[in-house]
Amino acid sequence: MDPKGWYVDLNDGHFIPVQRFGNYAPEEVPKIKAVVATKLAIDAVFHHIDSAFIYSNVKEVGWVILSKTEDDSEERRHILHFKGAGYMISPEGRQLVPSHLFYVLCQNVYQLAWMPREELVPQDGHGKLIFDRVDLCAMLEAVEMCNDAWWDKSIGVSIFNHRQLEKMLNKPGLK
Repeated sequence: MDPKGWYVDLNDGHFIPVQRFGNYAPEEVPKIKAVVATKLAIDAVFHHIDSAFIYSNVKEVGWVILSKTEDDSEERRHILHFKGAGYMISPEGRQLVPSHLFYVLCQNVYQLAWMPREELVPQDGHGKLIFDRVDLCAMLEAVEMCNDAWWDKSIGVSIFNHRQLEKMLNKPGLK
């Protein structure tokens, strides 16, 4: 099979793998299982690793990817850790923390932004989720800062509607 067909080109010159490996596991499954499964997936040529803050294993999965790239078994640019920008924001209060991986997808932080709280999924007294309003331009600015610092290389905005994209593209100082 032609390896070129395994990737989709991005408009900034980078590319993302098409084949994807998800690493969700219920809470009762030890995090080491996500580590082992992710290592096996990368060895089996899965270079698109799906992750989510709510899985509670983003740090471990990131560690596996970094270890695979540091031991020269894989090139960093060949592995995509697919996560939302919200996963770079610490629970202590909207502080950016480095992910050191390849691609940030902006959509997740906009579509489902929970209020910063200690609980993983904050709820009010009636059991309803507590959401936060996210300023698209402020979010894009924060993600651009990560991109500038080489914490991530590419920014995706694939699921925004026309109005949202226009707002971001008309942001003064957009890179």
